[in-house]
Amino acid sequence: MPRLFVSPSPGLRKTLAPATHFKSPRYQKSAGLFVARRPAYIGRIDTPEHQPAWLRPTITAYRGATPTLDGTLAPGEWDDATPITGVRGWFHQFKPVIDDRDLSLRGFVKHDGSHLYFAFDVTDDVLYGHTVERWLPTGFPRAHELTPDGFPWFGDGVELLINASDPISAQGASGTGRSWQMVCSTHKSRLGGVGVPGLLEGEPRTVPAAWAAYQRWIVDGAQRAVVRIKADKTGYVIEWAVRFNPCIELSPGVWYDGRSEAGVGLNIAVQDLDRMEDGEGMFANIHHESWWSHGTARAGQRPDERDSWGTLRLMPGVRPKR
Repeated sequence: MPRLFVSPSPGLRKTLAPATHFKSPRYQKSAGLFVARRPAYIGRIDTPEHQPAWLRPTITAYRGATPTLDGTLAPGEWDDATPITGVRGWFHQFKPVIDDRDLSLRGFVKHDGSHLYFAFDVTDDVLYGHTVERWLPTGFPRAHELTPDGFPWFGDGVELLINASDPISAQGASGTGRSWQMVCSTHKSRLGGVGVPGLLEGEPRTVPAAWAAYQRWIVDGAQRAVVRIKADKTGYVIEWAVRFNPCIELSPGVWYDGRSEAGVGLNIAVQDLDRMEDGEGMFANIHHESWWSHGTARAGQRPDERDSWGTLRLMPGVRPKR
């Protein structure tokens, strides 16, 4: 039987900063903690010719029917949504993905006037904590703690990053309804702990107000996610709901309401640890981390910075017939 986990759960996120080389990550002292920050650019963006293509992609979310969050993409349930495909053509932070059986994604996005919905059907040939035992990266024994000391993003899973109204700049999310970064893990969660997939607080996890806001969203159900591990262990499915109020704040005290067109910043990351030896030479032995958008070739740019993100267009009408 497939394992089904329902959770508005929180997490933690890596705040990774530029480093001179990926084998020697820099550490930043913040709020009394040493925060591991991943290197700026050690990967590549795949195009058909495997050449850099510094683009900010755009995708549109139309109004559609409210999906059932159960980890199953039922026939017709997402037909009114805009499809997302990956991770070919995405930016690869660590080792590039060269086989769709190793890591690939079929996703969807839409809204129903009160919530934004994402679905991700991920193919992954090695599931951390499911088909291989959990392992900890050398030097980071607290990676699975559900505190700001932990690494919420350490494991297989998906991260969503949205910038509704913060300035576009070389900064990460602020941890508010203006801009945020949240994690959905296949092996740990705020509500269920280690061993139960779900949502986790993301970055900036060492900012107390951001940590508190993320945790409140999870506990109160402002963000909800369901994770289902596929029965044959070849991947997982995530269905994720984001309530406009308080998570999409277009201006102070004004949240998107589905009645007009709006554009917000968006990035999506897919994490794939695999075995410890698969990520040899990479930060924390992470094998793959693939990002939907990486922005421009600014020196030292990281995909978790707001000027790296693409655009999500929110439309009040239904998706045009194909």
